[in-house]
Amino acid sequence: MTAVRIAHAEPRPGKLKNGEFQTLGHLVVLADDDGHQAVPVWLRGEPGAGDLARLVGLAARPAEEIVTADVPQVLTARLLAAAGVTVTGVDIDVTAADADELSPRDAVARVGLAGPAGTRHVTADLALGLAVAAAARVPLRLADEVLDRVAVPVPGEDLLGPLLDRVPSFAQVSPGGGLGGWPVGVLPARRPRFEPRNLDFADGLDRWDLDAGPGREGDEPMEDYTAAADGGSAFLSSAVARPAGSAALLQSVFADDYRGGTVVFRGEIRTEPRTGQAGLRLEILRHWWRIDRPREDHGLTFSGGRRDWSGHEITVPIPDDAEMIRFGIMLTGAGSIALRNPELGITE
Repeated sequence: MTAVRIAHAEPRPGKLKNGEFQTLGHLVVLADDDGHQAVPVWLRGEPGAGDLARLVGLAARPAEEIVTADVPQVLTARLLAAAGVTVTGVDIDVTAADADELSPRDAVARVGLAGPAGTRHVTADLALGLAVAAAARVPLRLADEVLDRVAVPVPGEDLLGPLLDRVPSFAQVSPGGGLGGWPVGVLPARRPRFEPRNLDFADGLDRWDLDAGPGREGDEPMEDYTAAADGGSAFLSSAVARPAGSAALLQSVFADDYRGGTVVFRGEIRTEPRTGQAGLRLEILRHWWRIDRPREDHGLTFSGGRRDWSGHEITVPIPDDAEMIRFGIMLTGAGSIALRNPELGITE
Protein backbone atom coordinates (compact mmCIF):
# COMPACT_ATOMS: atom_id res chain seq x y z
CA MET A 1 0.00 0.00 0.00
CA THR A 2 1.17 3.53 -0.79
CA ALA A 3 0.20 6.56 1.24
CA VAL A 4 -1.24 9.45 -0.77
CA ARG A 5 -2.47 12.87 0.24
CA ILE A 6 -5.34 15.07 -0.90
CA ALA A 7 -3.58 17.86 -2.79
CA HIS A 8 -6.58 19.54 -4.45
CA ALA A 9 -10.37 19.45 -4.42
CA GLU A 10 -11.27 21.93 -7.14
CA PRO A 11 -14.87 22.84 -8.10
CA ARG A 12 -15.47 22.49 -11.84
CA PRO A 13 -16.05 24.17 -14.14
CA GLY A 14 -15.86 27.09 -11.67
CA LYS A 15 -16.06 30.65 -12.89
CA LEU A 16 -17.25 31.01 -16.49
CA LYS A 17 -16.31 33.69 -18.99
CA ASN A 18 -19.78 35.21 -18.74
CA GLY A 19 -19.32 35.91 -15.01
CA GLU A 20 -21.42 33.01 -13.74
CA PHE A 21 -20.05 30.35 -11.41
CA GLN A 22 -21.05 26.75 -11.90
CA THR A 23 -20.18 23.67 -9.84
CA LEU A 24 -21.08 20.30 -11.30
CA GLY A 25 -18.51 18.37 -9.33
CA HIS A 26 -15.01 18.37 -7.91
CA LEU A 27 -11.73 17.20 -9.37
CA VAL A 28 -9.89 15.69 -6.42
CA VAL A 29 -6.16 15.15 -6.84
CA LEU A 30 -4.39 12.52 -4.75
CA ALA A 31 -0.63 13.03 -4.70
CA ASP A 32 2.01 10.33 -4.43
CA ASP A 33 4.88 12.66 -3.59
CA ASP A 34 7.58 10.00 -3.46
CA GLY A 35 6.57 8.61 -6.84
CA HIS A 36 6.12 12.04 -8.45
CA GLN A 37 2.67 11.11 -9.68
CA ALA A 38 -0.94 12.01 -9.00
CA VAL A 39 -4.33 10.33 -9.20
CA PRO A 40 -7.38 12.25 -10.48
CA VAL A 41 -10.79 11.50 -8.96
CA TRP A 42 -13.96 13.04 -10.38
CA LEU A 43 -16.76 13.45 -7.82
CA ARG A 44 -20.21 14.79 -8.56
CA GLY A 45 -21.44 17.34 -6.03
CA GLU A 46 -19.67 18.35 -2.81
CA PRO A 47 -17.62 15.65 -1.06
CA GLY A 48 -18.21 15.16 2.64
CA ALA A 49 -21.54 17.00 2.87
CA GLY A 50 -23.36 14.81 5.36
CA ASP A 51 -23.39 13.35 8.90
CA LEU A 52 -21.24 10.62 10.46
CA ALA A 53 -23.89 9.76 13.03
CA ARG A 54 -24.61 6.41 11.35
CA LEU A 55 -20.94 5.67 11.10
CA VAL A 56 -20.62 6.20 14.87
CA GLY A 57 -23.48 3.76 15.44
CA LEU A 58 -21.86 1.14 13.24
CA ALA A 59 -18.60 1.43 15.18
CA ALA A 60 -20.36 0.27 18.35
CA ARG A 61 -21.38 -3.09 16.83
CA PRO A 62 -19.55 -6.32 17.74
CA ALA A 63 -15.93 -6.44 16.64
CA GLU A 64 -16.37 -9.53 14.47
CA GLU A 65 -19.13 -7.96 12.41
CA ILE A 66 -18.05 -6.48 9.07
CA VAL A 67 -20.45 -3.77 7.97
CA THR A 68 -21.08 -2.19 4.60
CA ALA A 69 -22.80 1.15 5.04
CA ASP A 70 -24.46 3.63 2.73
CA VAL A 71 -23.42 6.39 5.10
CA PRO A 72 -24.71 9.95 4.53
CA GLN A 73 -21.80 12.12 3.50
CA VAL A 74 -21.28 14.39 6.49
CA LEU A 75 -17.98 14.71 8.11
CA THR A 76 -17.06 15.40 11.62
CA ALA A 77 -14.34 13.46 13.38
CA ARG A 78 -15.52 15.10 16.61
CA LEU A 79 -18.60 12.88 16.60
CA LEU A 80 -16.39 9.83 16.49
CA ALA A 81 -14.16 11.14 19.27
CA ALA A 82 -17.20 11.94 21.43
CA ALA A 83 -18.32 8.33 21.05
CA GLY A 84 -14.88 7.06 22.06
CA VAL A 85 -14.08 5.97 18.52
CA THR A 86 -10.98 6.93 16.53
CA VAL A 87 -10.30 6.64 12.83
CA THR A 88 -7.10 4.69 12.25
CA GLY A 89 -6.81 5.05 8.49
CA VAL A 90 -8.63 4.92 5.18
CA ASP A 91 -7.82 2.45 2.41
CA ILE A 92 -9.20 2.82 -1.09
CA ASP A 93 -10.34 -0.42 -2.69
CA VAL A 94 -11.05 -0.75 -6.41
CA THR A 95 -14.03 -3.01 -7.05
CA ALA A 96 -13.41 -3.43 -10.79
CA ALA A 97 -10.25 -5.43 -11.53
CA ASP A 98 -9.56 -3.64 -14.81
CA ALA A 99 -10.48 -0.12 -13.69
CA ASP A 100 -8.11 2.47 -15.12
CA GLU A 101 -9.43 5.35 -13.01
CA LEU A 102 -10.73 6.03 -9.51
CA SER A 103 -14.41 6.84 -9.39
CA PRO A 104 -17.31 6.31 -6.97
CA ARG A 105 -18.60 3.69 -9.39
CA ASP A 106 -15.46 1.52 -9.33
CA ALA A 107 -13.94 2.25 -5.92
CA VAL A 108 -14.94 2.31 -2.27
CA ALA A 109 -13.27 3.38 0.96
CA ARG A 110 -12.58 1.10 3.90
CA VAL A 111 -12.54 3.27 7.03
CA GLY A 112 -10.58 1.78 9.90
CA LEU A 113 -12.19 2.39 13.30
CA ALA A 114 -11.07 1.61 16.84
CA GLY A 115 -13.50 1.87 19.72
CA PRO A 116 -14.75 0.25 22.92
CA ALA A 117 -15.97 -2.80 20.97
CA GLY A 118 -12.64 -3.34 19.24
CA THR A 119 -11.38 -2.54 15.77
CA ARG A 120 -13.13 -2.93 12.46
CA HIS A 121 -13.43 -1.61 8.93
CA VAL A 122 -16.55 0.12 7.71
CA THR A 123 -17.03 0.28 3.97
CA ALA A 124 -18.33 3.63 2.75
CA ASP A 125 -18.46 5.41 -0.57
CA LEU A 126 -15.33 6.97 -2.00
CA ALA A 127 -16.27 10.61 -1.35
CA LEU A 128 -17.00 9.97 2.31
CA GLY A 129 -13.77 8.05 2.74
CA LEU A 130 -11.71 10.90 1.33
CA ALA A 131 -13.47 13.38 3.59
CA VAL A 132 -13.00 11.16 6.67
CA ALA A 133 -9.27 10.90 5.98
CA ALA A 134 -8.98 14.69 5.69
CA ALA A 135 -11.06 15.46 8.79
CA ALA A 136 -9.45 12.84 11.02
CA ARG A 137 -5.90 13.51 9.76
CA VAL A 138 -5.21 9.84 9.16
CA PRO A 139 -3.29 8.04 6.41
CA LEU A 140 -5.03 7.57 3.07
CA ARG A 141 -3.68 4.54 1.23
CA LEU A 142 -3.98 2.96 -2.19
CA ALA A 143 -2.79 -0.46 -3.34
CA ASP A 144 0.45 -0.33 -5.34
CA GLU A 145 -0.96 -2.25 -8.30
CA VAL A 146 -3.94 0.11 -8.48
CA LEU A 147 -1.68 3.14 -8.21
CA ASP A 148 0.36 1.88 -11.16
CA ARG A 149 -2.82 1.79 -13.31
CA VAL A 150 -4.54 5.01 -12.35
CA ALA A 151 -1.70 7.44 -11.54
CA VAL A 152 -0.43 10.08 -13.94
CA PRO A 153 3.24 11.15 -13.89
CA VAL A 154 3.73 14.72 -12.70
CA PRO A 155 7.32 15.83 -13.26
CA GLY A 156 6.91 19.37 -11.93
CA GLU A 157 5.19 21.10 -9.01
CA ASP A 158 1.84 21.60 -10.76
CA LEU A 159 -0.33 18.70 -9.57
CA LEU A 160 -3.56 20.11 -10.95
CA GLY A 161 -2.83 21.36 -14.47
CA PRO A 162 -1.89 18.03 -16.06
CA LEU A 163 -5.15 16.49 -14.81
CA LEU A 164 -7.65 19.10 -15.96
CA ASP A 165 -8.30 17.15 -19.14
CA ARG A 166 -9.74 14.40 -16.94
CA VAL A 167 -12.76 16.59 -16.13
CA PRO A 168 -15.87 15.23 -17.94
CA SER A 169 -16.83 17.13 -21.08
CA PHE A 170 -20.18 18.21 -19.62
CA ALA A 171 -18.33 20.10 -16.87
CA GLN A 172 -15.86 21.89 -19.13
CA VAL A 173 -16.24 25.44 -20.41
CA SER A 174 -16.71 25.75 -24.15
CA PRO A 175 -14.77 28.35 -26.19
CA GLY A 176 -17.87 30.54 -26.29
CA GLY A 177 -17.93 30.79 -22.51
CA GLY A 178 -20.79 28.36 -22.03
CA LEU A 179 -20.77 25.09 -20.14
CA GLY A 180 -20.40 21.89 -22.16
CA GLY A 181 -23.40 21.79 -24.45
CA TRP A 182 -25.15 24.64 -22.64
CA PRO A 183 -25.08 28.06 -24.34
CA VAL A 184 -24.17 31.20 -22.40
CA GLY A 185 -27.09 32.29 -20.23
CA VAL A 186 -28.73 28.83 -20.19
CA LEU A 187 -27.06 27.15 -17.25
CA PRO A 188 -28.59 24.50 -15.00
CA ALA A 189 -28.57 25.08 -11.22
CA ARG A 190 -26.56 28.28 -11.28
CA ARG A 191 -24.31 29.06 -8.41
CA PRO A 192 -25.42 32.25 -6.63
CA ARG A 193 -23.71 35.45 -7.60
CA PHE A 194 -20.74 36.62 -5.57
CA GLU A 195 -21.81 40.11 -4.57
CA PRO A 196 -23.96 40.72 -1.47
CA ARG A 197 -27.67 41.28 -2.08
CA ASN A 198 -30.54 43.02 -0.30
CA LEU A 199 -28.31 45.16 1.91
CA ASP A 200 -31.06 47.73 2.39
CA PHE A 201 -33.53 45.05 3.55
CA ALA A 202 -36.04 46.29 0.99
CA ASP A 203 -36.98 42.64 0.42
CA GLY A 204 -37.22 41.81 4.10
CA LEU A 205 -34.75 39.13 5.12
CA ASP A 206 -34.36 37.66 1.65
CA ARG A 207 -30.76 36.37 1.32
CA TRP A 208 -30.31 36.61 5.10
CA ASP A 209 -30.40 33.52 7.33
CA LEU A 210 -31.06 33.16 11.04
CA ASP A 211 -28.41 30.81 12.40
CA ALA A 212 -29.61 29.92 15.86
CA GLY A 213 -27.93 26.58 16.36
CA PRO A 214 -29.55 23.36 17.63
CA GLY A 215 -32.57 23.24 19.90
CA ARG A 216 -32.50 22.61 23.60
CA GLU A 217 -33.04 18.91 22.98
CA GLY A 218 -30.50 18.88 20.16
CA ASP A 219 -32.90 17.96 17.35
CA GLU A 220 -35.35 20.84 16.96
CA PRO A 221 -34.64 24.38 15.70
CA MET A 222 -33.99 26.78 18.53
CA GLU A 223 -36.81 29.26 19.15
CA ASP A 224 -34.95 31.39 21.68
CA TYR A 225 -34.06 34.01 19.05
CA THR A 226 -36.00 35.76 16.30
CA ALA A 227 -35.10 38.00 13.35
CA ALA A 228 -37.06 40.59 11.38
CA ALA A 229 -36.57 43.48 8.97
CA ASP A 230 -38.29 46.85 9.05
CA GLY A 231 -37.58 50.35 7.77
CA GLY A 232 -34.28 49.53 6.13
CA SER A 233 -32.89 47.74 9.19
CA ALA A 234 -32.61 44.16 10.37
CA PHE A 235 -33.22 43.08 13.98
CA LEU A 236 -31.90 40.07 15.86
CA SER A 237 -33.60 39.62 19.24
CA SER A 238 -34.03 37.16 22.06
CA ALA A 239 -37.51 35.63 22.26
CA VAL A 240 -37.25 34.43 25.87
CA ALA A 241 -35.89 35.94 29.06
CA ARG A 242 -32.91 33.59 29.24
CA PRO A 243 -32.07 32.36 25.75
CA ALA A 244 -29.80 29.37 25.35
CA GLY A 245 -26.70 29.55 23.22
CA SER A 246 -26.23 32.33 20.70
CA ALA A 247 -27.60 33.35 17.31
CA ALA A 248 -26.45 35.16 14.19
CA LEU A 249 -28.23 36.80 11.28
CA LEU A 250 -25.95 36.25 8.31
CA GLN A 251 -25.74 36.51 4.55
CA SER A 252 -23.55 34.03 2.66
CA VAL A 253 -21.65 34.71 -0.56
CA PHE A 254 -19.17 32.58 -2.46
CA ALA A 255 -15.62 33.78 -1.90
CA ASP A 256 -14.36 33.52 -5.49
CA ASP A 257 -14.07 37.25 -6.14
CA TYR A 258 -12.45 37.94 -2.77
CA ARG A 259 -9.74 35.27 -2.52
CA GLY A 260 -6.27 36.59 -1.88
CA GLY A 261 -7.55 40.05 -0.96
CA THR A 262 -8.62 41.78 2.22
CA VAL A 263 -12.29 42.45 2.81
CA VAL A 264 -13.92 44.94 5.08
CA PHE A 265 -17.38 44.37 6.50
CA ARG A 266 -18.93 47.47 7.98
CA GLY A 267 -22.31 48.51 9.21
CA GLU A 268 -24.20 50.64 11.70
CA ILE A 269 -25.60 48.94 14.78
CA ARG A 270 -27.50 49.78 17.90
CA THR A 271 -28.60 47.66 20.85
CA GLU A 272 -31.26 47.73 23.53
CA PRO A 273 -30.37 48.34 27.19
CA ARG A 274 -29.14 45.29 29.08
CA THR A 275 -28.29 43.47 25.87
CA GLY A 276 -25.76 40.67 26.28
CA GLN A 277 -22.85 40.18 23.90
CA ALA A 278 -23.74 41.56 20.46
CA GLY A 279 -21.98 42.96 17.43
CA LEU A 280 -20.69 42.33 13.91
CA ARG A 281 -19.63 38.90 12.72
CA LEU A 282 -17.71 37.61 9.70
CA GLU A 283 -17.02 33.93 9.00
CA ILE A 284 -14.76 32.32 6.41
CA LEU A 285 -15.56 28.77 5.40
CA ARG A 286 -12.68 27.02 3.68
CA HIS A 287 -12.71 23.99 1.38
CA TRP A 288 -13.91 20.78 3.01
CA TRP A 289 -10.54 19.07 2.64
CA ARG A 290 -8.68 21.66 4.72
CA ILE A 291 -7.73 20.05 8.02
CA ASP A 292 -5.88 22.86 9.77
CA ARG A 293 -8.42 25.73 9.81
CA PRO A 294 -11.61 24.79 7.96
CA ARG A 295 -13.43 27.74 9.49
CA GLU A 296 -12.42 31.18 10.70
CA ASP A 297 -14.63 33.33 12.93
CA HIS A 298 -14.11 37.06 13.28
CA GLY A 299 -16.22 39.36 15.41
CA LEU A 300 -16.54 42.75 17.02
CA THR A 301 -18.77 42.52 20.09
CA PHE A 302 -20.17 44.85 22.73
CA SER A 303 -22.31 44.46 25.82
CA GLY A 304 -24.93 46.73 27.31
CA GLY A 305 -27.15 49.18 25.48
CA ARG A 306 -26.14 51.46 22.60
CA ARG A 307 -29.27 53.41 21.77
CA ASP A 308 -27.65 55.59 19.10
CA TRP A 309 -26.54 54.20 15.75
CA SER A 310 -22.77 53.81 15.54
CA GLY A 311 -20.59 52.58 12.69
CA HIS A 312 -18.17 49.68 13.08
CA GLU A 313 -16.15 47.47 10.77
CA ILE A 314 -14.14 44.24 10.58
CA THR A 315 -11.16 43.86 8.24
CA VAL A 316 -10.11 40.32 7.37
CA PRO A 317 -7.72 38.78 4.78
CA ILE A 318 -9.38 36.09 2.67
CA PRO A 319 -7.25 32.96 2.10
CA ASP A 320 -6.81 31.55 -1.38
CA ASP A 321 -8.78 28.42 -0.52
CA ALA A 322 -11.80 30.20 0.98
CA GLU A 323 -15.11 28.76 -0.22
CA MET A 324 -17.69 31.06 1.37
CA ILE A 325 -17.92 34.30 3.36
CA ARG A 326 -20.73 34.83 5.86
CA PHE A 327 -21.33 38.27 7.38
CA GLY A 328 -23.90 39.93 9.61
CA ILE A 329 -24.69 40.39 13.29
CA MET A 330 -24.63 38.12 16.33
CA LEU A 331 -26.25 38.02 19.75
CA THR A 332 -25.55 35.99 22.88
CA GLY A 333 -28.07 36.32 25.68
CA ALA A 334 -31.08 38.55 26.15
CA GLY A 335 -31.68 41.79 24.30
CA SER A 336 -31.73 42.96 20.72
CA ILE A 337 -29.32 44.27 18.08
CA ALA A 338 -30.23 46.20 14.93
CA LEU A 339 -28.18 46.53 11.73
CA ARG A 340 -28.44 49.05 8.90
CA ASN A 341 -26.31 50.02 5.90
CA PRO A 342 -24.15 46.87 5.86
CA GLU A 343 -21.36 46.77 3.26
CA LEU A 344 -18.89 44.11 2.21
CA GLY A 345 -16.04 45.04 -0.10
CA ILE A 346 -12.37 44.66 -0.88
CA THR A 347 -10.05 47.20 0.71
CA GLU A 348 -7.79 49.31 -1.50
